[in-house]
Amino acid sequence: MTKKFLSVLNGNVEKTPPIWLMRQAGRYLPEYRETRKRAGGFLELCYNSDLSTEVTLQPIRRFNFDAAILFADILLIPHALGMNLWFETGEGPRLHGILDGFKIKDLKPPDEIHDTLDPIYQTVRNLSIDLPETTALIGFAGAPWTVATYMVFGKGSKDHKEVKKYLNENTEKFDQLIDIIKIATIEYLSSQIVAGAEVVKIFDSWAGSLSGTDILKYSYEPIYQISCELKKRHPSVPVIAFPRGVGGGYEMFSKIETISCLALDQSVPSTWAQKLQENVVIQGNMDPLLLVTGGEKLETEVIDILGNLASKPFVFNLGHGITPDADVNNVDKLIELIRK
Repeated sequence: MTKKFLSVLNGNVEKTPPIWLMRQAGRYLPEYRETRKRAGGFLELCYNSDLSTEVTLQPIRRFNFDAAILFADILLIPHALGMNLWFETGEGPRLHGILDGFKIKDLKPPDEIHDTLDPIYQTVRNLSIDLPETTALIGFAGAPWTVATYMVFGKGSKDHKEVKKYLNENTEKFDQLIDIIKIATIEYLSSQIVAGAEVVKIFDSWAGSLSGTDILKYSYEPIYQISCELKKRHPSVPVIAFPRGVGGGYEMFSKIETISCLALDQSVPSTWAQKLQENVVIQGNMDPLLLVTGGEKLETEVIDILGNLASKPFVFNLGHGITPDADVNNVDKLIELIRK
């Protein structure tokens, strides 16, 4: 049976576009919150193949999305490379980062991360068996720039001022770090594909904090190189790129030939995004806040996005991840609007 999501990524127009949501397995679902309690913590949940399989399946059972995305975290790579990773309740991930004294030379070689990450590959193997036959399976990783910001600063940042200062003062070391992450990411995504992932997505969540030539060097080039190597190894597997916040730079990313789909954040007008569809399949890009507030604005926005983008190959999604305070009823309404 044809999977609608894969059909669109291969360049076909579907009468009803496929839909899935970033972070669709998460805290807005009561069943997720219950499973996370059973796991004992977020990192424990990621490495528990049975429970991470369960939380990946939960939104599929409830909403029948056209794709499931592997439940994991972008910081599992630095963890597998030897960095101490933990999660502060209500504050997000923490790493013992380079600015805290961690030395790049103490990172494990990228070819030694497989054993640590094997539970993630087992989750993929589980899902390739357990998902409905019409539901595609997406694997993912963080892009080198985004992962590097955490590895340097040890946590998230609004402007990455400290990371960029380190970059400017230690360019050779930072470039070495980017190369290590890039090699590890290729191996990680390739192993996910071997385990059963039918699509992979590269999240550059902090690409928008780069400026000038740095956006080319640290966001565009690593994504390009990773997608090229994946295409060599797995020619039939689509790659989605999400360089969030790059504004007009999306046009540049849309011309990467080894990318099948470009995900857009909610700042991009769907009328402007139409020109990108000449180059690549577009995914996006409704404001996640509308799943909190709902109402007439939700309907208006869905109609606008579909009216401007759905006449060409298009995947409906949000402009960023669904938030913990999203209303499940609004997710139901969104799906109803798209499918009816």
